[in-house]
Amino acid sequence: MTAYGTLRRFVVLGALALLSAACATPIGVVRGSTQEVHRHLTASVLSAGEPSDWSIQVLHRNNLLGRFEDDAGAALGELHEALQQRVTRERIFALAELSFLHAERSGQREYYLAAVAYAYAFLLPEDGTPTIPIDPRNRIAADLYNRGLIKGLALPSSKIDTDDRAVTTEEEVVLEAGTHALPFGELTLTVEPSQFLWGGYRFKRFIPVGEFEVRGLRNRYRQAGIGAPLAAELEPVESGTAGEISRKRIPPRIKVPLTAFVRLTDPQQGILEGRLQGRIELYPADIASTVHVGGVEIPLELEPTAALAYQLEGAPIWDLEIAGFRFPEQQVFGDGLVMLRPYRPGRIPIVLVHGTASSPARWAEMYNEIQNDPVLRGRFQLWLFQYNSGQPVLYSAHLLRRALHAIAAELDPTGQDPALRRMVIIGHSQGGLLTRLMAVSSGTHFWENVSKVPFDQVKMPPDTRTLLREAMFFKPVPAVERVVFIATPHRGSFRAMGWILGLTRRIIRLPGTLISQVQNILAGSPFAELRMGGLPTSVDNMSPGHPFLRALGASPIDPRITAHSIIAVLGGGPLLGKTDGFVAYESAHLDGVASEKVVRSSHSTQGHPETIEEVRRILREHIGAR
Repeated sequence: MTAYGTLRRFVVLGALALLSAACATPIGVVRGSTQEVHRHLTASVLSAGEPSDWSIQVLHRNNLLGRFEDDAGAALGELHEALQQRVTRERIFALAELSFLHAERSGQREYYLAAVAYAYAFLLPEDGTPTIPIDPRNRIAADLYNRGLIKGLALPSSKIDTDDRAVTTEEEVVLEAGTHALPFGELTLTVEPSQFLWGGYRFKRFIPVGEFEVRGLRNRYRQAGIGAPLAAELEPVESGTAGEISRKRIPPRIKVPLTAFVRLTDPQQGILEGRLQGRIELYPADIASTVHVGGVEIPLELEPTAALAYQLEGAPIWDLEIAGFRFPEQQVFGDGLVMLRPYRPGRIPIVLVHGTASSPARWAEMYNEIQNDPVLRGRFQLWLFQYNSGQPVLYSAHLLRRALHAIAAELDPTGQDPALRRMVIIGHSQGGLLTRLMAVSSGTHFWENVSKVPFDQVKMPPDTRTLLREAMFFKPVPAVERVVFIATPHRGSFRAMGWILGLTRRIIRLPGTLISQVQNILAGSPFAELRMGGLPTSVDNMSPGHPFLRALGASPIDPRITAHSIIAVLGGGPLLGKTDGFVAYESAHLDGVASEKVVRSSHSTQGHPETIEEVRRILREHIGAR
């Protein structure tokens, strides 16, 4: 085709296109993609920063669209006046969304609280008109209520420039009685002081967690509902024996996940009259997941994973991992056995025991999964044991056993709660060795590693005798019913050999109290051959062939206690000869356990999905649930 022919063809096609456009009807359709249509139909102020189609329709019907763009406050005033003439759900929803949008654009907090009032009236109509569950406006209205509550009661956040970095202070929600201005009147809030008491503490500072981005945890669990999801800080209060026990076991630095809910009295009438009454209610996540309003049970908005991640953000516990390994005098909270929630009778304790140079924070992934499992969360309560992992294994195990006996006596001195006697202990790596010692009868095996002279015949001070008896002789803990070993070096770790063993001996400092106790008996004839260098570290204990491991291997697990093994190995193929980088399969394998699960993973397998699923299976088996 010639250049002239080509040009003539383009001219003809262009003319046809113009003719076709000229013939297009004023009203018609254009096909869009599934995603484009969905985005358009579901867009709202919360997702797009613009009003939804539902609110735009109300503005159109009231001839207020242009006025809202020019003077949003005046347009909202006129729409509120129209509500005085005739209350409709469409107008109430539009006022909720448009008030929130105006608050976002103007920064006027009274419009956030107006959005709360309108959204509450939309979700819970006084006339009993049933809401349609699949109406998408219900979810938007709930979110407007939740976020409006946070922003309407939040302290103004400040921004500071430091070395060209913008640092924004944490947003804090103030939950206090008082009167707040509304665009059409006022909102008076009351609060019951007892709502702020929890497990021997008082809630004192509330941080919204719903808009946090979570890192480091595989799954973010969230329950969609109503209310402002917060994390509360704590301060101790005097509240009797139960409070004293909680303060002894619950660290004051933890952050408590809870939901704040403002219950409005006659919201529709209050909106029309310009005087609203509300009551602030607090619901800790360990106590409630729903709220009753007008005879209806409504889910609370919950953000447990975000609260957990916030608690661990910058927490000192991370710094204690290496410090606790090198310096066994490093202070732990209480006796090391920690609860993150107050004791709940009827719930079976799960005790998580960390490994070498580690901390309870390394259980976060498993904690997040178990706490949010719909079958397990109401049947179990999770406890954590922290110890200084460089000290002798027998000494750490003695501390764990003493803590288990103590907590049972504290929480249930008369033995009324059978759930406390069905305890499950889960140990990772060295923590698995501590766990095993809670389930064995050792007889004199450990003592015979020290001396052939019977224990009762050795002269020593009473306090030294007590310590050695508790650290050398083990019987199964009566409250323990099931144990789980994860990547546990029952026959030692090949890493605890050679130059690594020599290095760790040089950097680990043994507990001064333990050294002084041993020094009291070194002068005795049965111990004349010992030197202080003979007091082992935990790494010595885990060296293959160490007398401690041989004695442990000769100590049977009590038949009353069910044991399970989860073993990590790297690579595929046959298991023999495989390791997880620290522990060989042959070392982690135990004959006679109820189950053995092999996970193709590195040594830090406690957060691996297959490991967690196996733990969940075991816990379901423990309570007889499928």
